Amino acid sequence: MKKLLALLLTGCMTLSMLTGCGNSENKGTVPEETAGADTADQKEEAQAAGQTAGGELNLFTWDGMFPQEILDGFEEETGIRINYSNFDSDEDMLAKLEEAKGGDYDLVIADDYIIEMAIAEGLAQKLDKAKLSNWGNINPIFQGYFYDEEDEYTVPYGAGIPLIVYDPEVTGFDLTSYEDLWNPALEDNVALVANYRVIDGIVLKSMGESFNTEDTAVIEKAGEKLKELAPNVRVINDNNTQDFLLSGEVGAAFLYTSQVTMALSMNPDLKVCYPEEGLGFGIMAGFIPSKAPNPDAAHAFLNYILDAEHAAACFEYMGYYCTNKAAEEYISEEVKDMIVVPDTVTKGEIIQNISQEAEDMHSKIWNEFKSACD
Repeated sequence: MKKLLALLLTGCMTLSMLTGCGNSENKGTVPEETAGADTADQKEEAQAAGQTAGGELNLFTWDGMFPQEILDGFEEETGIRINYSNFDSDEDMLAKLEEAKGGDYDLVIADDYIIEMAIAEGLAQKLDKAKLSNWGNINPIFQGYFYDEEDEYTVPYGAGIPLIVYDPEVTGFDLTSYEDLWNPALEDNVALVANYRVIDGIVLKSMGESFNTEDTAVIEKAGEKLKELAPNVRVINDNNTQDFLLSGEVGAAFLYTSQVTMALSMNPDLKVCYPEEGLGFGIMAGFIPSKAPNPDAAHAFLNYILDAEHAAACFEYMGYYCTNKAAEEYISEEVKDMIVVPDTVTKGEIIQNISQEAEDMHSKIWNEFKSACD
């Protein structure tokens, strides 16, 4: 879940420029007599949150994770200067944090699985939620997962959700579940990404099982059902899988987040299926290292990006699914369908590491499925 492809970012940023992240049509209007007071109150709150921060925030994440106006706005409101450094992979981040023994950095934003390791190694500190007045803006569907079950260490900052996208003119019916991919009407008309844990996982979910089951007999049973999908599968491809849908070569495709966004931005007549069995996703989140030089600055920044309007600007820029419930009303209509999960979606699960025995069974059934597709 890194920075989106250049073309995708260009598309999202173009939409933002056309509609305006601060467009009052989307955000509602602030009464003239209270606008100045609200702005002053927000500035005072931000300054109070960071007044002991020593004037600097050492932010460590991937390149291009925030629009410049957010970084500039935080510095202006709090007087805290941001030192932005980036890494190329989660593993590189963890190695540097280990080398620094939990020091050097005030705030890290990384992927769920690596955060679990950082917490287990004692490299993260618990949040002081008294300093996070905007904590309640987080969408609960993105809280309480394996890497931080009690939500003590992390603030979600974007989700990657692979989904089914389809052309209703081609399929002839609306898809509402993973199970619909097996519909005979979709013979030779489905494209899939090539991540076997993800595809095996949606089969398990269609059976009422967990993405992360350790029961090899259940996984083997899922393999039998997966082979039944073969007649409907025309393409298994990891790169630019959305192109097969956009070209009309297939009527439905199971795509990664960036591919979903690309497909919808190129053809707004396409539809997204949020499967009734529940979502599978990954989460990016921010955490404060155990020996952060300025944890107050980190809390101040986290609270700043948890603000509904600030969060909306961030998610429009990134193109990943919005993890801030309060921000949804401020996201422009042009991109809302691409990055906001509908209220009807209440279930989700993150794919986790499993035992080698279970992993081997997944590999076995995936190879058998690919042979069946050939």
